[in-house]
Parts: sequence; structure tokens; C-alpha cells
Amino acid sequence: MGFIYNIFVFVATVLLSIFALFSKKLKLFVDGRKEIFSKITAVKGENTIWIHAASLGEFEQAIPIIETLNKEYKDYKIIVTFFSPSGYEIRKNYNLADVVCYMPLDSKANARKFIREVNPILAIFIKYEFWPNFLNELKKKKVPTILVSGILRENQIFFKFYGGFMRKSLQAFHHFFVQNQISKELLKSINFENATISGDTRFDRVSKILEQDNALNFIDEFKNNQYTIVAGSTWQEDEELLVNYINNNTSENEKFIIAPHTINQEAILALQKSIRKKTVLFSAKADENLAECQVFIIDTIGILTKIYATADVAYVGGGLKTGLHNILEPATFGIPVVIGNRYTKFKEAVDLVKLKGCISISNQKEFLCIFDKLKTDENYRKSTGKINQKYIQENFGATKIIMNYLKDKI
Repeated sequence: MGFIYNIFVFVATVLLSIFALFSKKLKLFVDGRKEIFSKITAVKGENTIWIHAASLGEFEQAIPIIETLNKEYKDYKIIVTFFSPSGYEIRKNYNLADVVCYMPLDSKANARKFIREVNPILAIFIKYEFWPNFLNELKKKKVPTILVSGILRENQIFFKFYGGFMRKSLQAFHHFFVQNQISKELLKSINFENATISGDTRFDRVSKILEQDNALNFIDEFKNNQYTIVAGSTWQEDEELLVNYINNNTSENEKFIIAPHTINQEAILALQKSIRKKTVLFSAKADENLAECQVFIIDTIGILTKIYATADVAYVGGGLKTGLHNILEPATFGIPVVIGNRYTKFKEAVDLVKLKGCISISNQKEFLCIFDKLKTDENYRKSTGKINQKYIQENFGATKIIMNYLKDKI
């Protein structure tokens, strides 16, 4: 199995270089990896902690750990690696890490070279990143390695009869910090007892959002004290429902802020053109009387969290097709959250749908029904939001559990 996996990695490396000639995103994926080994020279010879996240969502889970490490272990260097361009491109200038770069593709040669050059005293993998060659190399070098905010599912290869190669790579982990009892029991079923249910570090992350200054004057000017729906991290499938609702079911005193997941000028302009209400782009806000506009399209990144603070209701995108985005950020502000129907891989969404703080829809009719109810029934809106806020407050503390464990490892 290991031989087949390494052949696959080799073939994938070659094919990605070819496909990158025709795809902007794959070009970022391939070209960014050419800079890895020049970047990591900045931490060579230092006491270095390596943290790996697949993409932006997993990086959010790493942030509380990174912040605590910076505060309590100032003499250590931190290197953060990403697998995906969508994480790296947004966080490549993150100021609490000494190096931010891509993770090399998981070949034996790359793993040996990377671990040798970085020589980490600790490796932290986030949620569900399992790269066998890197893990085997960490085990060989006896580097303490942990999984943070882990989620395991029965359909993963570790729990199949043919998954011995991947199960063996899990031996690199000194400890698994998982989000739920199911993950702990699954690990136990394959003879890994070194697991603790710590929860999700993102709760620690979002619980601090309320302590920061979330004011945005231009958003306040746009909102103008009117009922406002914020749709964050939207994809085309989400926007089709939103646009239909905006064009056909809204009153003049109802406002919308849409923050697409991908900032693509052509797509942004097409979205703006499809809306029959007065619409303004973030990039053109200086040219408009914002209070007179009904729809605000955010064609920039980095401010969505603050925008959620102004919302009466949030719609979080990705749950109709591509994969649900972060619902904890709007939930922490104590507002109702509406999502698509593909959310079962996200524990917080499953929990909040069950608690009725988060509402799942699958079509235009359901979308219209719930948004009409949220708009007209203030008591329902407020009680639904309180469910979300309470859920956040009851689930933080994972970072403390993990850092207590690490005291003996650093």
C-alpha cells in the first residue's frame, strides 16, 4: 500500500505541474511550493514549533494555540504551513508566525528534507491532516507530534481492512486532541488510547471576538439602523437564492450585505448586475451615499467577522454544495444563522441545528419561509440567537487543555 501511495504522489506531482499551466489556482499551488526551502532557512538552527493546517478554516483552529505559544514561549520560532492556496494566500503575512509557507507534497524525499531543515521540537497537525510520509519521518526523528481539534469518521481509511498503511502512520502522534466521543472511540477501536476529548479550539478563537473593536463606520452608515442580513462566504448556489429573495421578496427597509467566498471581479460584477435593488461594492463605497443603498457587496477580504457584528441574521455559505464555512463567528454575536443542507461533517452545525439556533434550508421555498419568519417575528429571532451565543459560551476551553499537556513537551 505504501508503494502505491508513493507512486500516486509522484504522478500527482507531475500532473499538477502540467495542469497548473491552465489553472490560476493550481499555478499558485505549484509555484508557491518552489519557495518553501528558501523560506524555512529563517528558522534553521532555532528551536522551532511546526504547525500545519490544510486551509483557512483549519488555520482558525490553530490561532488560539499560536497566540498562547507566542505569549508563553517567546524564545521559540513558529513555522506555519498550508496545503491549500486559499489558506496560504490569505494568511501568508500572519505576524505571529516566523515563517508561513506551503507544505511540500508528501513524498519521502520532501518529508526527509523538510523535517531535517526545520528540525522541529514539536509538530502540531490540525483537525484531519494525515500525511503518512511526513508522519513517518516525525516518528523516526522522535519529534513530539499532536493532533488538535481532530475529527475522525468511520468511513476514513484508518478504519478499513485495507488501511494498515495509514493506521501505521498514526503511530507518530503522541496524543490526539479530538472534538467528540465518536472520534475517541474510533481511535480506541484501532488500539489508540492516547486521546482526549478537548473540543474545538475555534470556540476559544471566536469567544475573544466580542472583546475586540468590531466597529466599521461605513457599515454603520449603510445599515442606518435597519434590519440587516449578512451573507458570508457565499458561493454561486447561495447567491442564486439570495438574489431571488432580494429581487422579489424584500421591502425598502431591509438591507443585505453579501461577502462572496471568492473575490473574482467578473463574478462580483455579474452578481451586482443580477440584483435589481440599489447595490454598492466595497471598492466603490466612496462614490455612493451608503444609507441609500440596499445591498452591499464586499469585494475584499479580512472584515467579515466585524461585519457579522452588525447583523440581525446571518446566512453562511457553502452548505449547498462545496462545504459549509465558519458558522461560529456569527453565532458568537447571538444572532440566528441559516445554512444549506450539507452540514453533517461539521459538529458545530449538527449541534446547533439540533438545538434550533441554526436553521438548515435546501431550496428557494425554505429560504423564503425562514427569512420571512426571522424578519417578522422578533421574539423568535432573538431567542434563536441566544441559543447560539449560549452554545459558544459553553464550549470554549480546548486551548487550555492542550497547553497543559504541552508544558511537558516544550
